[in-house]
Amino acid sequence: MGFMDKWKLRMLKARAKRGLGTSTGNRTMAAEARTEEAEARLLQTESRIKETANEIRREYGTRP
Repeated sequence: MGFMDKWKLRMLKARAKRGLGTSTGNRTMAAEARTEEAEARLLQTESRIKETANEIRREYGTRP
């Protein structure tokens, strides 16, 4: 499983958890899920930054 898959799975898990928390009225679970969603978005952003940096390195011929 690649790095990209990890953040996608985290996002899906957090969305399911938020839905469950919201539908059952469990505000604590819903709040935890929002935090987990934010963490997943951070991982996604980190992945995009690394990908962009690698593209720039390949284009200009520099080493990592």
